[in-house]
Amino acid sequence: MRAGFDTLQRQFTVHATAEAPSRGRKVEGVSFEDAALHFLEDAHPEADVDDEVQLMVEDCETGERHCFRIDLATGETAPC
Repeated sequence: MRAGFDTLQRQFTVHATAEAPSRGRKVEGVSFEDAALHFLEDAHPEADVDDEVQLMVEDCETGERHCFRIDLATGETAPC
């Protein structure tokens, strides 16, 4: 864990939308978006059309899910 964020960290499972959920990785983050960006740093999934990646992020505790489109050139995120 990163210093200073110990109490804010949550566990998420993240996978590319083109992959099966069973291919997801556990990632810690302070938010859904933070977890998606950490996943990108570690996993380096291949880009879809227009240099974008679509990721599904699920909170391991609550089961809540969010989908993000991330532009690999700019780092900008948007909901799927």
